[in-house]
Amino acid sequence: MRLIGGFKLVKAALLVALGLAGLLGVAHETVEGIDAAVRWLGLFPGHAAVHRVFMRLDSIDDATAAKFGVAALAYAAVFTVEGVGLLLRKRWAEWLTVVVTGSFVPFEIYEMVEHFSAGKVVALVANVAIVLYLLARRLSERHHSLGRMWRAARAA
Repeated sequence: MRLIGGFKLVKAALLVALGLAGLLGVAHETVEGIDAAVRWLGLFPGHAAVHRVFMRLDSIDDATAAKFGVAALAYAAVFTVEGVGLLLRKRWAEWLTVVVTGSFVPFEIYEMVEHFSAGKVVALVANVAIVLYLLARRLSERHHSLGRMWRAARAA
């Protein structure tokens, strides 16, 4: 539970950074700086696709960047609620995580089919594993609770 909660909070922190960058208009400078650093460090040598991604991000106008910023902050709020709730071992947070994470799976599958990458496969597998783990945990605990209630009712 702590690992999943921590993972949600890391995602929230990244989304807050992206959201603030979009709202504050620092996206262009940030993208150019990251692109230059990647080229200088020799990361992804010969991969023009990485450079194209950075250039696409750099071409987003400020109004669109602000919209993405607001959306990123909204998602960050949801991930923060999930993460904190999971760290506090709240049942509602487990159900919230099942619903929210599960709702993204069809979009992840579609995106993976349209633009396949190993990173998308890893993200999809991780999210499906999280949903299945939490669902099994919730249903198992519910089954045990119903069993205790049934035994108590029969004993009375």
